[in-house]
Amino acid sequence: MRKIILAILGVLAIVAAVLVGNYIVEKNQKPKPKFKKQIKTVFVKEVENKEIPIILAASGNLTAKSKIDIFSEVQGIFKPSNKAFKAGTKYYRGETLLSINSDEFYASLQSQKSSLYNLLTSIMPDIRLDYPGEFSKWENYLKGFDINKSTPKLPKFSTDKEKYFISGRGILTAYYNVKNLEVRNSKHRIRAPFSGILTEALVSPGTLVRVGQKLGEFIDPSIYEMEVSVNAEFADLLKVGNTVALSNLEKSKKYTGKVVRVNGRVDQVSQTIKAFIDVKHPDLKEGMFLEADLVAKSESEAIEISRKLLVDNAAVYTVKNDSILTLVNVNPVYFGAENVVIKGLNNNDKILTQTLPGAFDGMIVKINKNK
Repeated sequence: MRKIILAILGVLAIVAAVLVGNYIVEKNQKPKPKFKKQIKTVFVKEVENKEIPIILAASGNLTAKSKIDIFSEVQGIFKPSNKAFKAGTKYYRGETLLSINSDEFYASLQSQKSSLYNLLTSIMPDIRLDYPGEFSKWENYLKGFDINKSTPKLPKFSTDKEKYFISGRGILTAYYNVKNLEVRNSKHRIRAPFSGILTEALVSPGTLVRVGQKLGEFIDPSIYEMEVSVNAEFADLLKVGNTVALSNLEKSKKYTGKVVRVNGRVDQVSQTIKAFIDVKHPDLKEGMFLEADLVAKSESEAIEISRKLLVDNAAVYTVKNDSILTLVNVNPVYFGAENVVIKGLNNNDKILTQTLPGAFDGMIVKINKNK
């Protein structure tokens, strides 16, 4: 009886151990995940073919249309004037930009004027005797001769004999020597050729100015010119007078310009042609960098989309039957910086408006109905 009881207890212990082991194993096993088939949502818009203007993007720096470099044609000490000769100083047309001391030169000019006056005085008795009919005009000329003013023009000769007489006395030579010195003397004072602003000053009062030395730079800030390079493919489409939309790099300010010149030569290296744009605005400054949009031509039956939506530069994704993603070949006609103009789609075709990661031809999608 004892052996039978022990055998039964052993069998029960084994059965209990097996049951407990199975329970522990089943408890530690994780259930297999169940995957749901996910359909991606896409954003679309209906194609509406229309005439799309081809806008050429270009950029360049502004240069003052009226701009001069100031050089000295005479030598002397730079004299201070009413306005400081410094960058940023404004001048009106005809106003003195700078003056160069001309005391020594002026004394030489006065000496030559005095010599001319003496020559004229010395021939007056001969004119009274030989050319009495011409005496009054030369007498009036001498009375109007002021050594401290600009030398008046010589009286007109009535006869060749009078001309030969005056020339033989050296009066013509003396007169033109004086006029030459007067012109040179006037160059000691440099005046503004137009109203503008000094953008560069290279000398200061008291400096010795030499002949041919650059003194500064002067510009008219009312109108600027921008040079841009455009693909030679559109050279025949650029027209003088076309309106151009301009903006700064941040796109925060807009300006309007006009094409005033188009170069007739194509750059052999870059295969571009240069166009020149005039622009006016009080906010503009010399050297500013602007971006330009030039309207070259228009493409009919086309649409403009983001370049990101173009697949291999030859196709785009459309949605057929509101559920099937389809890759359709298109014809890109112009690539811009961010957009591309394409042709080849039909009106009312549904085209993606945002890129879809992992997209492929025949993919099942769902259109987002929300606007």
